[in-house]
Amino acid sequence: MASLPVPQICSKKQSSCFCRPQPGCLCMVWSTQPENGRGRQIPGLSWLPWGPLSHLTYRPKDTQPQARYWEAEEEIDFEKDLLTVPPGFKKGVDFAPKDHPTPAPGLLSLSRLLEPLDLSGGDEDESEAVGQPAGPRGDTVSASPCSVPLARASSLEDLVLKEASTAVSTPEPPKPPPQEQWAIPVDVTSPVDDFYRLIPQPAFQWAFEPDVFQKQAILHLERHDSVFVAAHTSAGKTVVAEYAIALAQKHMTRTIYTSPIKALSNQKFRDFRNTFGDVGLLTGDVQLHPEASCLIMTTEILRSMLYSGSDVIRDLEWVIFDEVHYINDAERGVVWEEVLIMLPDHVSIILLSATVPNALEFADWIGRLKRRQIYVISTVARPVPLEHYLFTGNSPKTQGELFLLLDSRGAFHTKGYYAAAEAKKERMSKHAQTFGAKQPTHQGGPAQDRGVYLSLLASLRTRAQLPVVVFTFSRGRCDEQASGLTSLDLTTSSEKSEIHLFLQRCLARLRGSDRQLPQVLHMSELLHRGLGVHHSGVLPILKEIVEMLFSRGLVKVLFATETFAMGVNMPARTVVFDSMRKHDGSTFRDLLPGEYVQMAGRAGRRGLDPTGTVILLCKGRVPEMADLHRMMMGKPSQLQSQFRLTYTMILNLLRVDALRVEDMMKRSFSEFPSRKDSKAHEQALAELTKRLGALEEPDMTGQLADLPEYYSWGEELTETRHMIQRRIVESVNGLKSLSVGRVVVVKNQEHPSTLGVILQVSSNSISRVFTTLVLCDKPESQDPQDGGPAAPDVPHPDDLVGFKLFLPEGPCNHTVTKLQPGDVAAITTKVLRVNGEKILEDFSKRQQPKFKKDPPLAAVTTAVQELLRLAQAYPAGPPTLDPVNDLQLKDVSVVEGGLRARKLEELIRGAQCVYSPRFPAQYLKLRERMQIQKEMERLRFLLSDQSLLLLPEYHQRVEVLRTLGYVDEAGTVKLAGRVACAMSSHELLLTELMFDNALSALRPEEIAALLSGLVCQNPGDPGDQLPSTLKQGVERVQTVEEFVGELNFGLVEVVYEWARGMPFSELAGLSGTPEGLVVRCIQRLAEMCRSLRGAARLVGEPVLGAKMETAATLLRRDIVFAASLYTQ
Repeated sequence: MASLPVPQICSKKQSSCFCRPQPGCLCMVWSTQPENGRGRQIPGLSWLPWGPLSHLTYRPKDTQPQARYWEAEEEIDFEKDLLTVPPGFKKGVDFAPKDHPTPAPGLLSLSRLLEPLDLSGGDEDESEAVGQPAGPRGDTVSASPCSVPLARASSLEDLVLKEASTAVSTPEPPKPPPQEQWAIPVDVTSPVDDFYRLIPQPAFQWAFEPDVFQKQAILHLERHDSVFVAAHTSAGKTVVAEYAIALAQKHMTRTIYTSPIKALSNQKFRDFRNTFGDVGLLTGDVQLHPEASCLIMTTEILRSMLYSGSDVIRDLEWVIFDEVHYINDAERGVVWEEVLIMLPDHVSIILLSATVPNALEFADWIGRLKRRQIYVISTVARPVPLEHYLFTGNSPKTQGELFLLLDSRGAFHTKGYYAAAEAKKERMSKHAQTFGAKQPTHQGGPAQDRGVYLSLLASLRTRAQLPVVVFTFSRGRCDEQASGLTSLDLTTSSEKSEIHLFLQRCLARLRGSDRQLPQVLHMSELLHRGLGVHHSGVLPILKEIVEMLFSRGLVKVLFATETFAMGVNMPARTVVFDSMRKHDGSTFRDLLPGEYVQMAGRAGRRGLDPTGTVILLCKGRVPEMADLHRMMMGKPSQLQSQFRLTYTMILNLLRVDALRVEDMMKRSFSEFPSRKDSKAHEQALAELTKRLGALEEPDMTGQLADLPEYYSWGEELTETRHMIQRRIVESVNGLKSLSVGRVVVVKNQEHPSTLGVILQVSSNSISRVFTTLVLCDKPESQDPQDGGPAAPDVPHPDDLVGFKLFLPEGPCNHTVTKLQPGDVAAITTKVLRVNGEKILEDFSKRQQPKFKKDPPLAAVTTAVQELLRLAQAYPAGPPTLDPVNDLQLKDVSVVEGGLRARKLEELIRGAQCVYSPRFPAQYLKLRERMQIQKEMERLRFLLSDQSLLLLPEYHQRVEVLRTLGYVDEAGTVKLAGRVACAMSSHELLLTELMFDNALSALRPEEIAALLSGLVCQNPGDPGDQLPSTLKQGVERVQTVEEFVGELNFGLVEVVYEWARGMPFSELAGLSGTPEGLVVRCIQRLAEMCRSLRGAARLVGEPVLGAKMETAATLLRRDIVFAASLYTQ
């Protein structure tokens, strides 16, 4: 009769279950193993929840002595054999020692997993282990109450999953990521199949299916993420902006849409008002519906809102920056940076740009600035591919000379280039035979231009490739080319009628004399024939008429300057480049790839044209292939910081507490490369501080009292020598001395203080390289574990004062290496007669495996032996050339450096600490401490304001403001500073004029005429027909011209007469300036008068305020301030 014994806690030695036993565990085993190690399985117990029952046995009641139970109990190891979390439980107790490494959350330890499994198959010896008694058995059993049923683990996988979930269920605090990633590139190649499942009810719907990149952007907008969409021209970036506006209206919040130019703002206002209704417009001279949920404005307006703390910002959800690549503009790019830095954190940002190479870097800067991730979405290719051609024709006979240069797949066709060059060459040689070789055939005049354009347009017309935009980089040439095509008529009678009615309707708002302006009449005649002109010299209302007719397809040929490429969605079938060279304000140059792509991108209308056509005219010679390749296939310009300090920025920031000027500089894009690692610098500084605290203080008592001085003398001597050596290799005499045969001391990582002889000097004067024969050990003698001879750890006075030259320990070997000027530690007085070319030839030959064992030439052996002899004769280094006496360097820093080096050498030789037996150990401790402190100082400097590039300029500008009385010593902005803040430009000059009462004595029209010199872009003389008071005012302002930059008084008379009421038609005779520029000048002048009116009220000058109000009113009339067609 067999009986089941009392259950006991399972131990590691006896366990047959899948879990490790522990207090509170239900894994009790019926341990009844017989003395002989064999037993019989209990039938009918397969339902038990603990794993295989191969070891579970029973035995007769009286065959096992009672003591065996005690021994089994005593084998339990309560330190090693306990689980922290029982299977089926979510929490447990950690019994591991404190120094025991615990696995990370969610990770399984293989040893922990396999430890509870008895893989020995019931080893007989295990049951014989005897331990020390640990108390009565009953106590142990009662300490582990088993009241909850155990969850069954039917397989090892279940157990693994259970352990994994257990590990995850006890999360530890997350460790910070090693490197923050703020710019997240989005993959636009994979389709968004679940778009409508994720957004079942979009805030806005289009008549077409959005592209993948648009869907990706919309998904992120729904999550309230910030996005940077860098897409090809005409790809459809506006879709993203439209969705953000619709989303804000749905959320009852506000959106601001900023654009770089006012004309673009007007166009967007019309488009968005037709789509959304509740849209406002804020530009310098127009304010329409400022309470609307979507506000369109120029970036400058948004900046002034942020500085003044406008209420609009409080309800703002999105700010959309269009044409972000405009940040590269030298004059106005800083405005974008200021706005991005000052935007509150609750505002999400949408950046729309043409494709730029460093979109991720720019997004990373904004992400770090706002501490939020920016999703970068870039298009892979244009929606309408482009084909680029060269056109060499100039007459009806040659109108077919169109040669493909770059196809729609992006392949460059050299065959097409050579064909174009051949056609051009053939025609020029025929012309030379007919008219003589001296005929200037390549000088394009109006007659030749007319021939070229007539033949080109005839060719395009027959191939149905109109409308066309012709980009010409000169206002005058635009007008000439359009006027020259008098015989060209491209419109049908119905189109002529439509154009006539549209012109009548638009021009009806002008007064009678303005409708008869020469430019208006000329443009009307051109438009009737399907031709248009678009540049800054055209009157604003005429530019808008041209744009609207072009977008309707009624203007077939448009001659435009580069500014038209900034216009919104106005694509053509074909784009023509009159030339590939432009004047950028200072010099003539080829178009940059980014400029070319921006303009060429106007070709190809989506949904209408399979491909867009881009044609480059070859009026003279065909351009060089390399120049064409670079322009068409080069990378567009990177986004670059144009951040600079202005007096307005400084004064505005000094008035607010939230942001210091130093903070603005620190957060600018120009400082981003040096500031992006600031988190890593802070962590490194904390680590170094910890290390420094753990270091043992060096003993500097008794004989070691001058140990710190000894260390600092050695460091200073090394730095002084480096400075002198740097000046030597930068000097003419120094470079002359580094000629073939000169023995030098080489000091770099491979060769610590080794003698070498110069064999060859490179002819490149910018980065000179010295090919040198240098001593070294035999390769066999070097231990592979050893990186070669190392510099002594503890420098003694002889090591610091001299060079302690390297001497080969075994057989002497040599190598030839190329040295930079910084690798030459000293130039000795010794010169060897060497044949450099022969030595180099021999050395390179012996590098080949076939000749590796050949003996070196006699010339090599002689040079090596001479170097070895010098190294043995001068262990501290041969005498060196004196920079002052030998090389004639009279630079003060070199002379003073030489004297200081000699003084330091004396001090080092007189140091007492080197005689102490404890010197080596204490020196190493001190050096480690000093190196850590030096690195900490470097990191603190990088994290401080002192490392800012613009900090010196900031201090200088603040000093100017203090001197002028705009701020006090404490940095508080005074009344004059507050007045300067109200000015949009020329803030200091205008404030000084006001406080100097220079404007009070003048009449309103005279004030306006005087101020025109600050906004006019055309140089010229003021004219003689001016009142004496105005002449005096102009002379007074001209006295400060050298300090504030060039002022242009060319339109003083024009503005004066306009303010007195002269009609615009009569102004044209006073100046040769194009009408469009006159209008722009007067518009900007009216803005300046308004800002001066506000400033006059601020300082309590009601008389001046009234005069400025009158001046602004006198200027705002007729065609100059005709309302934009887009806002009607």
